[in-house]
Amino acid sequence: MLSDNVRKKMASTVTDIDRQEILRHYRRLIEVWYTRKDTLDKWMVRKAFRLAADAHKDMRRRSGESFILHPINVATIAAGEIGLGRTSIIAALLHDTVEDTDLTLDDIKGMFGNEVARIIDGLTKIDEISISTTTAQAETLKKILLTLTDDVRVILIKLADRLHNMRTLDAMPREKQLKIASETLFIYAPLAFRLGLYTIKSELEELAFKYSQPELYEEINSQIEAKKEEIVDYFYNFKLPIEAELLKLDYKYEVKLHQKTAYSIWQKMKAQEVSFDEIYNTFSFDFVLDGDAKDEKLQCWVTYSIITSIYKPNNKRLRDWISTPKANGYEAIHCTVMGPHGKWVDVHIRSIRMEEIANKGYAAYWKYKDTSNVDTSLENWLKKTQLLLLENEDNTFDFINDFKKNLFAEEIFVFTPKGEIINMPQHATVLDFAYAIHTDVGNACIGANIDRKMHPIDHKLKSGDQVEVITSKVQKPRDDWFKFVVTARAKARIKAAIRQDRKSFRAEGMSKMDAILKQLNIEHNKNTIAQIVAGSRIKGSVDLYYYVAKDMIGLKEIKEILHPSESRISWIRSFWSPFSKNKNTNTSPKRADTENPTAEQQPINYKSDFNTSEYIASDCCNPIPGDNVMGLMFPNEPIQVHKVDCPKAIELMSQYGNNIVKAKWKQKEGIKFLAGFNIKAADNMGFILKVSGIITEEFQINIRSFNLKSTEGLIDLNTTVYIENTETLNKLISRLKKLDEIIKITRLEKIT
Repeated sequence: MLSDNVRKKMASTVTDIDRQEILRHYRRLIEVWYTRKDTLDKWMVRKAFRLAADAHKDMRRRSGESFILHPINVATIAAGEIGLGRTSIIAALLHDTVEDTDLTLDDIKGMFGNEVARIIDGLTKIDEISISTTTAQAETLKKILLTLTDDVRVILIKLADRLHNMRTLDAMPREKQLKIASETLFIYAPLAFRLGLYTIKSELEELAFKYSQPELYEEINSQIEAKKEEIVDYFYNFKLPIEAELLKLDYKYEVKLHQKTAYSIWQKMKAQEVSFDEIYNTFSFDFVLDGDAKDEKLQCWVTYSIITSIYKPNNKRLRDWISTPKANGYEAIHCTVMGPHGKWVDVHIRSIRMEEIANKGYAAYWKYKDTSNVDTSLENWLKKTQLLLLENEDNTFDFINDFKKNLFAEEIFVFTPKGEIINMPQHATVLDFAYAIHTDVGNACIGANIDRKMHPIDHKLKSGDQVEVITSKVQKPRDDWFKFVVTARAKARIKAAIRQDRKSFRAEGMSKMDAILKQLNIEHNKNTIAQIVAGSRIKGSVDLYYYVAKDMIGLKEIKEILHPSESRISWIRSFWSPFSKNKNTNTSPKRADTENPTAEQQPINYKSDFNTSEYIASDCCNPIPGDNVMGLMFPNEPIQVHKVDCPKAIELMSQYGNNIVKAKWKQKEGIKFLAGFNIKAADNMGFILKVSGIITEEFQINIRSFNLKSTEGLIDLNTTVYIENTETLNKLISRLKKLDEIIKITRLEKIT
């Protein structure tokens, strides 16, 4: 859906130039549609195209182009890049008509049937929802995820819709670009990855990076371009001896040079704390084999054997996704070998079938589903996800947050006592495994035998573990179990079990509540209970009666809620359980730590009339003037300032996209901010004096803290300083790097 694109009603009809452009795009759609397309298929798609063109004839996008080009392009992505068929193409062409035109779902059902109408219904936005705890985007996404229980094509078309929106995002204002890019990184790219759409996932990430950090994006791309010719030459030299051996075996194959995206390189730079030049694997070489289905795995391993006989492998980096495919159906052999001139090279080996599944994911998976050599892990994941979605009762964003954490997690493979393989996310525990087996097993779990050794429920599993769950009839889930699990399935089961247990205290809680309300001369009815629940931030009446029954809430607390004229105390905070979350959870924002906290502070220029000096520099990323920042504005709260690439900011922007304000630091003389950097260096006599001298004497900068560790001749030093802006910080770091002892300096994102 295109809620973020401004739709303008045009008085004039479509021009001849518009018609030519529309027809050109429509012909492109038919051209890339490579699944079955008989006469009836083409006739039905043409009918949908004409209906959509007529419905959107007076509408234009913000860019000025005819609006109908958007649904045509969404359909083209669905057909050509995902591989969907007639029903999906029709739904993509009509996906905005119910929301934006006079057409109704009944109209579509009458013309194209229930299946198309159901998909469009899944894609249609929810109009009337409260924005006090979430956004329309989050609620829409939950609705789309719930359609997994009916038809996964809803999500596939939604991803096509999001991809085209991202490709045309340049027409949007900056704050809208940030909102859409954050949503894309937070949930849509992980969803595409989980459904096996690796090509779409990579493009979504790259476009989000381009619009959220344009300068950094251009800088990395220019560095990629500068090395392009060198990499191409290296590619040809690398593959020549391998091709000679493959030709001897009469193998049909293709070797591809795969350039990694600017976004993926930036992620490696951040994770490894290195520069672009220090990243060795900015590209990979992909060997795609074209052979009989029954021989494809053997050919892949033979190719691996040839490559590693020519170039020495790094055995620690061998990944066998052929024997144990990923949960999204991905299959390949990944290895790293020492190529010519002492360079490590990433190599991927797969068959044509594996290549198609890697790029087109779920749709390609179903194309090969009836063949005997297709793994069913993707189908198993979908079934588990459907069950989880049906049973989940969380509020919208808590649900999406838990769901998202499992989408992008690295996987491990764990064995049952009978030898069955179960895919689990990395860091999964014994308790996660128990709930993956069965709810009753999880609820009664007290530990597990792993390789004949007893381990507790919070023990983290490793790939290859064979796990035998130990249960007890007296065991039952507790609140602290949430700390021991990472999977959304386990969390949902624990919540359900605790809720069921708390229901048994309802009668006792109601009796005590009656007594309390009688003392206050207040009637015990639904309105009173609703007022207490709202005032205490407890999830609902089940929890309320439980806390009353356990004497965790009594006369004093209830009186304070029902009599707001009296001061409230902080007791309610102790009930912020996994059933209730605040939007600022884990952000820990604070006012900028400055040397002159009483000075006037005005760091942000607003596009709106909002005028205030109140702000907080969030300590999850510690922004300072000169950083690429954004602001989040909430009622009666200071503006939260984050770096644009801060993971918490991305999460918050995806949840509260309408609260984004443009932010630029407005430098005030005398105001300084807290910044930090880590130094790794050789431990030479007088080194610390050199560092402190440069900071305090040469740059006249005050040091807040020096945290030093020295081990076997190496120094690890965390330093925080009060500084004006990034320009000064960068000059300081550049000066320190000139010291002979320095090995590496990196800026600290989080300062404690």
